[in-house]
Parts: sequence; C-alpha cells; structure tokens
Amino acid sequence: MKRLVVKVGSAVLSEQNRIAKDRMQNLVDFIAQLKERYEVILVSSGAVAAGYTELKLDKKLLSNKQALASIGQPILMNKYKKMFEHHQIIPAQILVTAANFNTDEESQKAKDTIETLLQNGVVPIINENDATATEELVLGDNDQLSAYAAYHFGADMLVILSDIDAYYDKDPRTHDDAKIRGHIDSITEDELTSEVTPHHSFATGGIVTKLKAADFLLKRGGSMFLASGFDLTDVRSFLLNDTHLGGSLFQAKAL
Repeated sequence: MKRLVVKVGSAVLSEQNRIAKDRMQNLVDFIAQLKERYEVILVSSGAVAAGYTELKLDKKLLSNKQALASIGQPILMNKYKKMFEHHQIIPAQILVTAANFNTDEESQKAKDTIETLLQNGVVPIINENDATATEELVLGDNDQLSAYAAYHFGADMLVILSDIDAYYDKDPRTHDDAKIRGHIDSITEDELTSEVTPHHSFATGGIVTKLKAADFLLKRGGSMFLASGFDLTDVRSFLLNDTHLGGSLFQAKAL
C-alpha cells in the first residue's frame, strides 16, 4: 500500500478567526476515503488559529503565538478525534521539532512510532512543537515540515492542500491570463528566492514555501501534489480516480 503525507494549511482550517468546521470535516471524510487505498500521515496547521478562538492575543508577538499554539493544539486534536470517530478511525498526535530530523537515529525513532501507528490503522497527525520551537514560527513552516516527514517517513508522495490551488506561470491574483502549470519537474533558484507572500493571517508561508518543499523532495527522488483545500475535487480525482484534472504535480521526468 502506498503512503501519503497530506498537509493542510491554516488558511483551509480557519475562517474569520475560528476553525472552519465544514472544511475540516470534508478533509477528515476525504482522509477516510484515502485510507481505503493508502496509508495516510496528516500534517496539520491550525493550532494557533484554534487557540485564538479561546484567547484573543496579538499574533504578531512570538510569545503570544506560542501561547496560542499551546492552547489550540488540544482543541484542534479534540475536533479531529470527534470527526474521525464517525469513521471508526483513531487519530494520534505527533509533535516534532527540527531535532527529530537532524540525524538518522533521531528520525528513525520517530519513524518507528509512525510505523506502529500506521500498522494499526491509526492516522498520525503531525505538527511542529510550536510552544517551544521558535525557529518554526519565525523562519520555518509546515510546508517544510511536511516535506521532511514525507522523506524521512518513507512516503510515496506529499500532498499539500492550500488556499493556493496550483502553481501558475504568473501570479493569478494580478494576472488574468495566468495559466496553471500542471507538471513541474524542476524548480529554478529564482523561483525559490522570491518573496514569501502568505495570503492568510494565520499562515507562515505562501507559494515559495511550497516550492521549497517540492524542491527538497525532487532533489531526493520524491514527488508532491499541490491542490486546493477548499474544493477537494482536483485532489480527489488525482488520488482516487488517477485523473489529473487540476492542481500541480511536482515530479521528475521518467528516464
């Protein structure tokens, strides 16, 4: 059975400073479908947004953002638990830091836990330990985390579900003639060094962080699929029907 890492961003999981329950439920229902065909590891943002529903702190301050993450993580997991229960699926929380990927020994320890969970039909839900991992909140993001997870935990593909529905040849927000790039086999240095422009108040990334995640995997023989997390039609078609309708596939050309 093939293994997927599915990453969902804050822009998908939150709306008007609260958890977007309908989109979260759609995600959970979709993962339940995927589990009939794949092993699924979920990398979920949304802890800070969930925390903000309980305590309105200024998210621009790092200490506040960390506090919101620590408040929001159990809220987020509780919502996942209730939603997965309808499918008789057990979710598990895995909080990691960069240290978990620093050495083969450390990543193997995390992988052993992941393997045990997957063998027992559990959905591991991974997030950065935001309450203490300052580098993630200042410099990193869950796009990079999901790429590391896909590589170190032996996934066949990383799937990123976002408010960005594909990779375009130019910015679709400012160019009406922007066209989707359906298949990308390499990423240039210029693309990787563009300005990071997250669209959402709880987001830490943008298209550039997704390109960096894709580049990380492409250089290691991996692949990534980027699609909308608001409308799951494209990703459902790609993963369940083997039909590439929309979204962008990052994969090296076959030799």
